[in-house]
Amino acid sequence: MPLKLGLIGYPINHSLSPWIHNEFMQRLGIEGEYLLYEVPEANLGTMINHIKEMKLNGFNVTVPYKQAIIPYLDFLDSDAEKIGAVNTVVNENGKWKGYNTDGQGYIRSVKMSFPDLFGASKKVLLLGAGGAARGIYRALTHEPFERIDIANRTGERARSLLDVKEDRVETSILSFQEAEQQLFNYDFIVQTTSVGMKPNVADQVISLENLKENTVVSDIIYQPILTSFLKNAQRQNGRTHLGHAMLLYQAQLAFQIWTGKTVPLDRTLSKLEQRLRGNE
Repeated sequence: MPLKLGLIGYPINHSLSPWIHNEFMQRLGIEGEYLLYEVPEANLGTMINHIKEMKLNGFNVTVPYKQAIIPYLDFLDSDAEKIGAVNTVVNENGKWKGYNTDGQGYIRSVKMSFPDLFGASKKVLLLGAGGAARGIYRALTHEPFERIDIANRTGERARSLLDVKEDRVETSILSFQEAEQQLFNYDFIVQTTSVGMKPNVADQVISLENLKENTVVSDIIYQPILTSFLKNAQRQNGRTHLGHAMLLYQAQLAFQIWTGKTVPLDRTLSKLEQRLRGNE
């Protein structure tokens, strides 16, 4: 029977998810479809009932519904419950179970490019404290880093992430100014805000003047694919990790949840990069 998959969010006409999951199905010889369900907030309940009637095998959830979807689900994966947000739902014998693949997908994408980064002596700086930062911070705390500090415009928002961390993890809350001054302390910097996204491509959340050479600098923005933040990291002899990798690896995990199959990403990663560069 053909797979029936989709994405719920608003707005989502720009989404690359249909392209990605159709690539996955084609790669594995699976028949199916992945459709967009662009739902204004006032219509969420009606659309959920419609999707239940359609009996989708699974679907993704994006902004603004990663939290709003939870009351409609029957079960939550332990990580999704801890994070308080869902981006992947699977239909298990008529019951809906929610997962969050953002953080795990992000970590998987970094490990593929920088396996040397994951060690007990390494220090991480996380920039931002929004929904994406929450899932990524949770995933980072499962890795053997010495410390993971958080810098954000407001300290209160940053401190709200601490309820998802592992007890062994050391974390300090910094202002952006403090982070700039201490930048040379870190081996890995993760930019999770929307600063630098199209159309404001010249913007940058902090200065990288004090960046240590060979520090891995990551930006989860993928439009533009090479942000101002990453360009400046390269000028400071940093190593860069592009945002489209996270997009693809979290989709790979979602597809694995739906089908039990792992899609090789070697060719798909380069095809996605070419597609994004063509839009610049």
